Amino acid sequence: MVKYLLKKSYQLKDLKQIEFQDLWGDHGIFTTMWIFGKPAKILFFNNHLKNLISSLKKYQIKKRSLKTDILKIINKNLSKKRKYNHLLRVAINKNIISISLRKRVKPKLNFNLKLVKLKREKPEYKNLKYKKILSYLSKMDNSKSDIALVSNNRLLETGTSNLLFVKDQKFFTPKKGYYEGNTYKFFKTKIRKIIKKDILLKEIKKYDEILLIGSGKGVASVRTINEIKWKRKNLEKFNILSKHYHAEMNKCNSYKFK
Repeated sequence: MVKYLLKKSYQLKDLKQIEFQDLWGDHGIFTTMWIFGKPAKILFFNNHLKNLISSLKKYQIKKRSLKTDILKIINKNLSKKRKYNHLLRVAINKNIISISLRKRVKPKLNFNLKLVKLKREKPEYKNLKYKKILSYLSKMDNSKSDIALVSNNRLLETGTSNLLFVKDQKFFTPKKGYYEGNTYKFFKTKIRKIIKKDILLKEIKKYDEILLIGSGKGVASVRTINEIKWKRKNLEKFNILSKHYHAEMNKCNSYKFK
């Protein structure tokens, strides 16, 4: 059961607080950010905000003061006195801005992926059409399991993260059918080359490592995919990417309350 530190909703037109609505299933966009430490830091905050507003415009959700309004609501609900290790979610449809904070769960090394035949609607966007995914995740221990979305016998993404596959010291990722998150974009600057190809179920056993990367998981190494009897062969690239990620955490500036 997910425990929330905070759940609030506001009318988009005037920022008046209303009864909380999570907005799942609506026509809209959300972003999930990792907030940690005291004073608070939000990893990749500017990129999250930029992508959120850009995607909202493509969904025809526009307001001249949108960026300012989002910052106002975040500032109103964060505390300078609290030590955080939470996931900050901002979700927006044409009428409502919702914000929530829940504890971030660190993934364990005995992590398992469960294969599910599912593809998100308009997967290139971080849209709110997540109810089916959430129905699976709500029954799982998210510290040691996630679902892998499979369509046409190809792996696309997980319920929470992007996927990287390692074989012969090379990195691979699916060709299409998923959203490129901010953590993924960060690692694109650290990995010399990521090869895009169809990740076929029948070829999964050829991969040495499978990695999840995203705001909620950071970097997580998959130990097993039970349905196809896959087991990781080593942790080499996981350890390298973890070092890059922790270095970026340490460089992250404190959040500026305005």
